[in-house]
Amino acid sequence: MSDLVAYAVCATAGLVAGTINVFAGGGSFLTLPILLFLGLPASAANGTNRVGVVAQNVGAVWSFHSHRVMDWRWACIASVPVLVGAALGTWAALVVPDLAFRRILATAMLALTIWTLWRGGGDPGVHTDPHPPWQWARALGFFGAGLYGGFLQAGVGFLLLALTTTSGLDLVRGNAVKVLVVLLQTLLSLGIFAATGYVHWPLGLALAAGNLAGGILGARMTVLKGHRWLQRAVTVTIVFFAILLWLTD
Repeated sequence: MSDLVAYAVCATAGLVAGTINVFAGGGSFLTLPILLFLGLPASAANGTNRVGVVAQNVGAVWSFHSHRVMDWRWACIASVPVLVGAALGTWAALVVPDLAFRRILATAMLALTIWTLWRGGGDPGVHTDPHPPWQWARALGFFGAGLYGGFLQAGVGFLLLALTTTSGLDLVRGNAVKVLVVLLQTLLSLGIFAATGYVHWPLGLALAAGNLAGGILGARMTVLKGHRWLQRAVTVTIVFFAILLWLTD
């Protein structure tokens, strides 16, 4: 495959992933397998994928801030245990063998699919005064989310959104907090991957361009297609990639 085709594939994958992330999340479950299929080692695919995630969440944070729904203080406090966990998770990702990483990714993809179908899309959320994020149970939850996000990234948005909504934030403010926390966690992980030479920058930048465009397109598709339609498409795609990953040595 030529470099030009590979860049086009990454940009297209980023476009789809960015669109998916506007609806619900889990876009990295598409981009990570594609980077692996393009021939990147597991650690390089894991690191390169973070470039697109950073680009997407920079735009998302700015959008939420401009709409005045970002709870900066709550998000920054919640980010502290997430960053501690992310540092440990990223270190673990760098030492896990390629085949083991593929198996873990495939298992996580299938688990996410089953969990999403079981939830049936979740509830719309209710606006309440949020509980403080430094309470030990919540801090432990955020640490766990950071550990997972540092290791795999894919699907961490679902975990963080569950934590923010159970803490009393409605889905709008919960999503705003989520994207800021993911941005900070991803910047830390990306820095570690980059410092150890596990980022393919040309593919990462192509991915980032697609992610940015996907975020814009996702808002329009929300009106045209709706959450339920895309949820079915995402479920089928995740199962397909999970099976391919599990069967690939």
